[in-house]
Amino acid sequence: MSDPAETTESFPTLPASENVAESGLIANAELAAGLEAEPTGVPESAEGMWAAIRESLRGSHRDYTVGPIGRAVILLAIPMVLEMFMESLFAVADIFWVSHLGPEAAATVGLTESLLTLVYALAIGLSIGATATIARRIGEKNPEGAARAAVQAILLALTVAIVIALIGAPLAPKLLLFMGASPAVIQQGATFTRIMMAGNVTVVMLFMINAVFRGAGDAAIAMRVLWLANSINIILGPLLIFGIGPFPKLGVAGAAIATNIGRGTGALFAISKLVRSGGRFDVRRRHLRVETAIMGRMLRLSSTATFQVFIGMASWIGLARIIASFGTDVVAGYIVGIRVILFALLPSWGMSNAAATMVGQALGARNPDRAERAVWKAGSYNVVFLGIVGLMFILFAGPIIRVFTVNPHVVPYGIDCLRIISCGFLFYAYGMVLGQSFNGAGDTWTPTIINLFVFWLWELPLHLDADDHQSLRFLALGIAARLCAGN
Repeated sequence: MSDPAETTESFPTLPASENVAESGLIANAELAAGLEAEPTGVPESAEGMWAAIRESLRGSHRDYTVGPIGRAVILLAIPMVLEMFMESLFAVADIFWVSHLGPEAAATVGLTESLLTLVYALAIGLSIGATATIARRIGEKNPEGAARAAVQAILLALTVAIVIALIGAPLAPKLLLFMGASPAVIQQGATFTRIMMAGNVTVVMLFMINAVFRGAGDAAIAMRVLWLANSINIILGPLLIFGIGPFPKLGVAGAAIATNIGRGTGALFAISKLVRSGGRFDVRRRHLRVETAIMGRMLRLSSTATFQVFIGMASWIGLARIIASFGTDVVAGYIVGIRVILFALLPSWGMSNAAATMVGQALGARNPDRAERAVWKAGSYNVVFLGIVGLMFILFAGPIIRVFTVNPHVVPYGIDCLRIISCGFLFYAYGMVLGQSFNGAGDTWTPTIINLFVFWLWELPLHLDADDHQSLRFLALGIAARLCAGN
């Protein structure tokens, strides 16, 4: 007789009539039980909102397949948004300190980060597959299947990270040269790139284990993991860059060492939480083995997701490569602008992850109607957040950029980048939620096709025939076009 956990590793699709009938029965049952009633036109009391916030930060063990959708989205989204907020805060703090070393150091970080987008593409693609699979298992009330899937996802991520480190670290100077770096940037930044490539296992494992927690609905744990990792990162960064107190002065390489120490600590903490009993599923000794059938199914799901992310990430590399041809000042302005943009987009990505978890668990519980309503609810929240932030960026672009650099040759490029890209925020708010929701449902092909069209047939052609100062404007317009298309 086959193992029941094994038989649930695929994503079965119900016939349309059965989907509709079953979702109707579930919805009616929830309404009868008083679980699904959403207040119409009546805002939740301040007391109730604070209670929801406290519950989300403590870590909720609610069943997200039933109950009010708005509250469920909030309970998942708050820790995910705070998780991404800390990541964006680190990105801004990192470029703030590195920019004090000069344009070459900022360019080094920017070009290396562009290279690392390939690593991020693999990590995010694998994590999308893990989140979708585990959310589905949790929705099916199958904790054994979730535990087995989690272990296989982590083993897969570890293998990928080791291969990247063995290939990328020795080729660091050549990779920077390929990205169009000047000799001064290569001389100053090769060590930074080598350290980041060698230590990529920390970020890959952090991505994957937090994806496991998010898929299970344990968003508060993922938040704490990233807060720990990036708090260490932010504190160690300036100490190692400038040699404060007993710490050695390592320059831009110090930023790479601080990043890997912080993320490595976070990954170890995440593993300790994963193997501890009492969660939504328990990882036991019997799970610590390679299961090729489960890994193969997850790899097939993740491969499309990885290709989806790679399409977008490769376009970022293309943009960085084009910008590098216009000189170090343009690169530095672009990098400062993009880091500020990420400060807004990463928390918004947390809302999208909440939608993906809701969709995966609702479909696992065979309630597609609930999944759809969760998507539109999360999208409306995202529109409000990004609309306000985008308006602030447009109005105060100059003062914001000057916080990071006062170089008169760099500031104009940063201002143009920040203002133009912010114009696409409202569209991006819904687009990112919809894209992640498709992924959460296990449909990774739809966002992949959209990405291919938007990034390579729309975004990149907008930069053609641009020169000097116009180059950044056209590149920013290309990125804004990406946001307007919802990707």
